[in-house]
Amino acid sequence: MTDISKAGTFKLGDRTVKRLGYGAMQLAGPGVFGPPKDRDAALAVLREAIASGVDHIDTSDFYGPHITNQIIREALHPYPANLTIVTKVSARRGADASWLPAMSPKELTEAVHDNLRNLGLDVIEVVNLRSMHGIHGPAEGSLEPQLNTLAELQRQGLIRHIGMSNVTATQIAQGRGIAEIVCVQNQYNIAHRDDDALIDALAADGIAYVPFFPLGGFTPLQSDTLANVARKLGATPMQVALAWLLRRAPNILLIPGTSSLSHLRENLAAAELDLPADALKVLNGIGGEAEQAA
Repeated sequence: MTDISKAGTFKLGDRTVKRLGYGAMQLAGPGVFGPPKDRDAALAVLREAIASGVDHIDTSDFYGPHITNQIIREALHPYPANLTIVTKVSARRGADASWLPAMSPKELTEAVHDNLRNLGLDVIEVVNLRSMHGIHGPAEGSLEPQLNTLAELQRQGLIRHIGMSNVTATQIAQGRGIAEIVCVQNQYNIAHRDDDALIDALAADGIAYVPFFPLGGFTPLQSDTLANVARKLGATPMQVALAWLLRRAPNILLIPGTSSLSHLRENLAAAELDLPADALKVLNGIGGEAEQAA
């Protein structure tokens, strides 16, 4: 079995977690909507993740909606003492599976209670506020009312820690003026590196950075380069992408998601993948290939 402890650890709130975790988004049906085609398979993936040493699961009650959290509860409750479950709020799902903003104090409060109920928890370790000022990427706009709502729920003992997602450096600074921010969750990968400076700044302050879409937004040229490196290393492109992220900065926590046991095993094996200097040089150059291809 893969030893994911080789990926190292980092602080997340009051806990120290392994840097290779699991994202539960894909446990719902197609488009992250409705039930999965194979619920037993979803349960098996979660149980094997925990058996493999995963101690950090990322989820949200708007996955499904509700379904992913209910599957997590069915698979893992009562939870291992060392398991850190992180959720996010500020969106809801339309009847047509659309993603809609839900950022009012009332909606955020209801979302936290929905997460507590469906996960079977009395308190959530970390709740990420996902900015909906931009649906497909960070966009400026005040998040003060939303952060104040989560800070109040924290004072009530329903939330231990607050994180932020899909946010800009300005919004993070605003958040840190209202509450302690323990993690930031944005899109980032070898090709999509807008947050390079932000990651380094957060690392200096001991704040975790949780990238999503490790293979998202690649051009064909970038994908070909990644595939060539993976082939030479006897690995998959996803394994190489995850291994690169682990090398990128010590505060990066990974949450690759899958509904497949075989893909789960492949993803976790990235903890043991060594990237030699020549491969690392090629991978570091992928971010510039978008300009070359333009």
